Amino acid sequence: MMYFLEILQSALDEIRSNKMRSGLTMLGVIIGVASVVLMVAIGRGAQKTVTDRIQNMGTNLLIIQPGRPVQTDVRAFFRRFGGGGGGGSSTSTLTSDDAIALQKQVLGIRALSPEYRSSMQLIVGNQNMQTSVVGVTPSYPLVNNFDVQFGSYITEKHLEGMEKVVVLGQEVTRTLFGTQNPIGKDVRMENGIFTIVGIMEEKGQQGFSNLDDIAFIPLTTMLQRVQGTDRLTAINISVEEQEHMEQVKALVTAVLLNEHRIRAITDQDFNVLNQAEAVETLNEVTQTFTLLLGGIAAISLIVGGIGVMNIMLVSVTERTREIGIRKAIGARKSDILQQFLVESTVLSVLGGMIGILLSFGGALLINYFAGFQAIIATTSLLLALTFSIGVGILFGILPAYKAAKLNPIDALRYE
Repeated sequence: MMYFLEILQSALDEIRSNKMRSGLTMLGVIIGVASVVLMVAIGRGAQKTVTDRIQNMGTNLLIIQPGRPVQTDVRAFFRRFGGGGGGGSSTSTLTSDDAIALQKQVLGIRALSPEYRSSMQLIVGNQNMQTSVVGVTPSYPLVNNFDVQFGSYITEKHLEGMEKVVVLGQEVTRTLFGTQNPIGKDVRMENGIFTIVGIMEEKGQQGFSNLDDIAFIPLTTMLQRVQGTDRLTAINISVEEQEHMEQVKALVTAVLLNEHRIRAITDQDFNVLNQAEAVETLNEVTQTFTLLLGGIAAISLIVGGIGVMNIMLVSVTERTREIGIRKAIGARKSDILQQFLVESTVLSVLGGMIGILLSFGGALLINYFAGFQAIIATTSLLLALTFSIGVGILFGILPAYKAAKLNPIDALRYE
């Protein structure tokens, strides 16, 4: 132990005696470690941000859309909220009767929200804008975790009377009314006048959609007075228990197959998307993305290791006479090997520790200025530090071996 401490002290003394050179040698390792930790932190932050946004769109969510089944598409969970979305398709296979059948026949449903979505122009005085208008029922806020901030939401009375009332998103409110209170005022939509009864809470950008750029009207009004159809663009279901998601999905599929009189599963004309599956798919994609970023950043750490090896080779050349003297007074090859390996490892470890400190600073700057969360995990710190130790040993072997095999007589003669 004492012998190792002496070698360590000797390595630190050597580093201190060449501060500038040691600092520049460590720079490559510092940048490499900081890059690896930050890239992984950004990847983890992106994963958490998008996953939270999907989960924020509703609890234990199933989304039923018209069309043949496809692989779970994360974008579907964003597109259904806004961002201009297209109008309802004339080939839609979902109807209001389907929603009623699901509500009656499927157990385990917490709430069900049918909807019809279309892009429309809203006009107030000389102000106008194109936005996504959604025909909904009163259960929409519960299913989609999207509440009213001011006024009221669509009620059963609005549905029964097919009333021309509308609830606006925050962005629509700002564009059409500025800082005015719009509740009770009118807005023109599809050649009809709608009265504003409520303003939704601020939601912001969620993936592919701006959830504040949206307006809601009663589903009956949308279907019968605006669009003249009984078709739906989606049915959203909130399941009571997470562990029953697959069971409820299977029941939903069975009920709709029966309602649509479809015998062969291959002829299925609707698609049931599972929120849990979307999150799992997203996690797989972001993990791959994180590994890619970490791999790219690791290249700079390898370059830093090459810098360490280069400087250690120079150090061996400069200290050839010192090595000869040590061997002449009894130092073994293993002693010389350990000395130079410890020096290269100390350089890499110091660089790694400084790089970790810099990565924390970088993460704070990203969180503060970019409005983006970078999450530094303990595992990535340990991995980066382990990698820097490995770099020190790996790239220190050649210089250490070169020093250890020097002939003491030739070394003493070296000038």
